Amino acid sequence: MKQLKLGLPKGSLQQATFDMMQRAGFSVSVGSRSYYPDIDDPELEAMLIRAQEVPRYVDHGVLDAGITGRDWVVESRARVREVEELVYAKQGLRPVRWVLAVPAGSRVKSVKDLAGKRIATELVNATKAYLKRAGVKAEVEFSWGATEAKAPALADAIVELTETGGSLAANNLRIVEVVMESSTVLIANERAWKNSWKRTKIENLALLLRGALAACSKVGLKMNVPRKKLSSVLEVLPAMKMPTVSSLAGEDWCAVETILDEVTVRDIIPRLKRAGARAIVEYPLNKVIS
Repeated sequence: MKQLKLGLPKGSLQQATFDMMQRAGFSVSVGSRSYYPDIDDPELEAMLIRAQEVPRYVDHGVLDAGITGRDWVVESRARVREVEELVYAKQGLRPVRWVLAVPAGSRVKSVKDLAGKRIATELVNATKAYLKRAGVKAEVEFSWGATEAKAPALADAIVELTETGGSLAANNLRIVEVVMESSTVLIANERAWKNSWKRTKIENLALLLRGALAACSKVGLKMNVPRKKLSSVLEVLPAMKMPTVSSLAGEDWCAVETILDEVTVRDIIPRLKRAGARAIVEYPLNKVIS
């Protein structure tokens, strides 16, 4: 049987990735000490690997494809094909940032003030490239962890990953500049991409994952509407495309169904009710394929 070897990120992204796979239609489970998840698709052979390592193994052909952060693709200088940007992170559906941070009381106001200073980070190569673009010569040392604790005792500044900035503030650190933004990406080995079966499998996976992410922020809405009130109801609905309108058994009523952003529902439902809609039902979506 043909199989696609897929790397999934172990660690902070693991549960969010499993949840996304579930929404895309794949049941993924793994034991607490296992690195080989079970997926209910015999054509997928998955392995859990730290996101930092996924690009290298995809580049070398150990894996045909993998899910990782664009930051680690840049950091590892891996020669891989980016197939799909998947904007999700540990805490939500947004990119993450690698930021230059200093102790709150530091006199450093910009990266220029770090000339000749020491910076601790796990993102060494990308940080060096950032400093080079800024024309700043500084020492960049690899941090094995607990990076937020290293300034000011062990380093003058750090470059650290953050989603909200809350952890940095809690450690009395101040963000100076953003070094880079990063999103989760689906990447493929170049040789695997040239294989027609593997490419189709990767493209299908990308389509389903993209649809699952699109559905995360949207809901379905359906309702019954008197025909005489239909135009008023349709004016309220901001739809991805035109709402679906179908006839009901009673000639004086029709059914309306649409998809909309979840954040708008609380404002729209009362307006729909006042416009004449009845039996309004909101329901979750697994995938939205445009």
